[in-house]
Amino acid sequence: MANEDLHRFCHAIPKVELHCHLLGTVRHATFKDLAQAANAPLSDEELDAFYIRGEKPVGVLKALRTLDAFMVRTPDDLHRIAYEYLEDAAAHNVRYAEFFWNPTGTVHKSGMRYDFAQDALVRAIRDAHTDHGIIGRLVPAIDREASPDAALEMIGWITQHRRDEVIGIGIDYSEIDRPPEMFAQAYAAARAVGLKTTAHAGEFGMPWTNVRTAVEMLKVDRIDHGYTIIDAPDYAKQCAEAGIVFTVVPTNSYYLRTLPPERWALDHPIRKMPGLGLRIHPNTDDPALHHVTPTGAWQKMVEDFGFSIADLRGFMLNGLASAWIDESTRTRWRTEFLRDFDSCRQRESRDF
Repeated sequence: MANEDLHRFCHAIPKVELHCHLLGTVRHATFKDLAQAANAPLSDEELDAFYIRGEKPVGVLKALRTLDAFMVRTPDDLHRIAYEYLEDAAAHNVRYAEFFWNPTGTVHKSGMRYDFAQDALVRAIRDAHTDHGIIGRLVPAIDREASPDAALEMIGWITQHRRDEVIGIGIDYSEIDRPPEMFAQAYAAARAVGLKTTAHAGEFGMPWTNVRTAVEMLKVDRIDHGYTIIDAPDYAKQCAEAGIVFTVVPTNSYYLRTLPPERWALDHPIRKMPGLGLRIHPNTDDPALHHVTPTGAWQKMVEDFGFSIADLRGFMLNGLASAWIDESTRTRWRTEFLRDFDSCRQRESRDF
């Protein structure tokens, strides 16, 4: 399949997005607008540097912290960011998106009340559905660089101000020296009020045992990243048998920084995970900062990691299997997604 044919195909196929951070979706122009409105102490050169994606990318987490600390100041700011993300995703035929938001940063750094912020994000979800047909769902994420008490505080906010569009929790920011077990109490509290759960684990080269802890102690429904699971084939087999889906990111910065450019695509854990029986699903993570779109993420699975069109079909089904939707919707979407995927395949990839 020629590159342009593959691009058209990956653009046209129906998608769900399950691993995307709201503040990593901010358009460059929007970032500048927010900085100007907030009179942020950031030069144009510093701002532009967040959007430079070199051979060894850095600065994604710093960009997210900068937004919380200096730029996101009103509910309307959050509405704009979320609406623009969903608008952009819908343009790539993402039909359903679960996206992460860090309330601890919003409340304690941006100085915004949780309920005001949540209402703005829910309004954005509803507006984007009306305007673009995409269904969005909000996943508040524990700030693992904050304290376990802050995580419990977040669960309390969610419980007190429960909305239908808020369906589960995650955990994000740097995993280094912040193992999953630190937040077991918050995860138990989330499960007790009926929230779904996922967790970043096995990212940043952190040990595979963090994946095991997330599965067995936090009792998550799925794993975000999870790459170091390849270091434990026996446990990977258990995860495969349990049907746990790993939401992977083809543009993950850690491996771009640590693997030689000529070996990156060959040695990346994503390439090895399905061979261990693991169910994976590709996502954008921080699309604006990673210079990737949903189309591009799926295209990279073929171009960089050598997966086939048939593999993409399976990845699509993995996403539907692990999406936090009711079973009747899952069954209906499975039929619709398979029909549309196969139609795209017939139209764009007759030689495959």
